[in-house]
Amino acid sequence: MEIVGRVPSETGHAPPAPPPPVGYEGTWRFTAPALDSSVPQARHAVRELLAHQRVPVNGELMESLLLIVSELVTNAVRHAALLSPEIAVEVSLSRDWVRIAVEDNHPYRPVALVADQGGTGGRGLLLVTAITEEAGGVYDVDHTASGGKVVWAALPLPGAATSRPPSR
Repeated sequence: MEIVGRVPSETGHAPPAPPPPVGYEGTWRFTAPALDSSVPQARHAVRELLAHQRVPVNGELMESLLLIVSELVTNAVRHAALLSPEIAVEVSLSRDWVRIAVEDNHPYRPVALVADQGGTGGRGLLLVTAITEEAGGVYDVDHTASGGKVVWAALPLPGAATSRPPSR
């Protein structure tokens, strides 16, 4: 069967066309060495990308996204560097969502730990989870075909019309 055009609705009107894509939609990926110095570099790169693409993020959302970047890159640097001397940071933008993902070659799924009160670390994934849930977003970990993992969080943009984040 060949489709040659849109079929008018019962009222004689064509169904509405989907909204045109916005200028900031797309996916950007960059790699960095699994070193402490990559954490501020990743934050800076993500901030610059969002500003350059004119993504409609307010100050609170920007700070949330940058904190997520910091925590995910820090975890990859601290816990995966031995098996993954390089990490990848991916930013996916859709009309309604921003998705931040950090990929490494370490096979183990990270676990959010409740650190003792005197400890100075160990709360990063708890923080990412809390920020993501408060914003109405989604956080998860996917395994890669090469045996590594991608840890990601997707947050809705202000006025998001859809309740589903972009899929990988």
